[in-house]
Amino acid sequence: MSAHGVGTAGLPRLGMAGLAQLPPQLLRPRYDRAALRAGIVHLGLGAFARAHLAAATEAALQAAFDPAWGIVGISLRHADVSRALQPQQGLYTLALRDVDAAGRPRQRLQLIGCVREVHVAPADPQAVLQCLAAPEARIVTLTLTEKGYCRAPDGEGLDWGHPDIAADLAAPDAPRSALGYLVRALARRRASGLGGLSLVSLDNLPANGRVLRRLLLALAARAQPGLEAWMASHCSFPCSMVDRIVPRTTAAERDALSRTLGVHDEAPVLAEPYFDWALEDRFVAGRPDWACGGARFVDAAAPWETLKLRMVNGAHSCTAYLGAMAGWDTVDRALAEPAMRRYVAALLTEEVAPTLPALPGLDVPGYVAALLQRFANPALAHRTQQIAMDGTQKLPQRLLGTVRDRLAGRQPVRRLALGLAAWVHYLRGVDECGRRHAVDDPQASALAAWRAAAPASPEAEAAHWLGFAPVFGELAQSGPPAAVLGETMAQALASLRTRGVAATLQDWA
Repeated sequence: MSAHGVGTAGLPRLGMAGLAQLPPQLLRPRYDRAALRAGIVHLGLGAFARAHLAAATEAALQAAFDPAWGIVGISLRHADVSRALQPQQGLYTLALRDVDAAGRPRQRLQLIGCVREVHVAPADPQAVLQCLAAPEARIVTLTLTEKGYCRAPDGEGLDWGHPDIAADLAAPDAPRSALGYLVRALARRRASGLGGLSLVSLDNLPANGRVLRRLLLALAARAQPGLEAWMASHCSFPCSMVDRIVPRTTAAERDALSRTLGVHDEAPVLAEPYFDWALEDRFVAGRPDWACGGARFVDAAAPWETLKLRMVNGAHSCTAYLGAMAGWDTVDRALAEPAMRRYVAALLTEEVAPTLPALPGLDVPGYVAALLQRFANPALAHRTQQIAMDGTQKLPQRLLGTVRDRLAGRQPVRRLALGLAAWVHYLRGVDECGRRHAVDDPQASALAAWRAAAPASPEAEAAHWLGFAPVFGELAQSGPPAAVLGETMAQALASLRTRGVAATLQDWA
């Protein structure tokens, strides 16, 4: 990494050379960073991983230093994170923000030191493969977002027609997908007589560890004979549930934090204080004591995954589409509307909570109250447009499982249907204030074509969208359940388009 220099804000750049000049209240590493080894390789080193995985790893290192657990980050597409972190020797600030009892914003700042280095995969694929195949590597963690797993439209197998997967098979020494890098690196580990790895997905996918295992073994079976069986016996794939709200850091927030620190930090991360990580304790070569940072090791993560996907993520998506269309740019602004707050509370309590698996000790009213408080946190300014991205990848996990369970039990889906109708409404690309927005989705072209073919009446349009298989699957062929959902979505669409979000929420909350 480059030497301590001058940042773009006119302040000295954050780095090891200037730690003594930082404010004394700033929490900072108390261990020997130079001794850290690359025991954890993380694919997809964005803000979420740095606010969650790295924060928990930092806590473990601070509690009882074990040099094995440094983190090497891999950026799979862009060099932004590398350009920000390399001149800072991997250091960055984590700012945990909320408000006090009087509603005054407050923040707790911590300097995170466990990230040793960052590589950009397209710029140097061999360096990435060397990190994954290195003897000291023990754990690989992933935050790829739902679209990064190159799944087929049915969500089960690999999309063999995906250009990245095709490239991985054609040129295995220059992979393009995360799965391609893992298969090639594991082949090298096998050939060198090294052990396997624990591979941990941190993404919002039901049974994320099993999904990763299934896709990775499928690619290995086609890429190299015998590798699939070796991976199945030498690697582990723990499932996990991760929960912390991490909004994008704006340039203004970055500059304000830099002024507070007295040095320029190009890579700060904002997050809420709330932290939850339910993780299956199945590791083939050890792990940090992440419990020091708030992790809970469980026998099965599935109930916790369902809780988070349906309650937190499902409510987030509904809030995002309704809020974005009403012109409410942030989640806290949307929750400031009494009708929106009543809607989210009723959605969670009356429609989502009854579908949850048994979780001993779960206080549903308390969980809902705490979640509403988290969403209403004004110190985060979590943008609705950020949450609205990639709807075709998110909605099947966040809303459709709940919808199917409700319909199977002949239970109403009124508020869930409003969330789905809000997504369809959002796809028109202009909000109620006349502001245009891009539909940022891997299926954007297919969505535009499907929307162009939609009938004019709300009833016919709702039925048309139920036939969009990447989101709704076979639900359109389910007979009476599809009719119930279609009718309710049509009513919601008609109200949204004629009366707007605010008036619709008054009636639907």
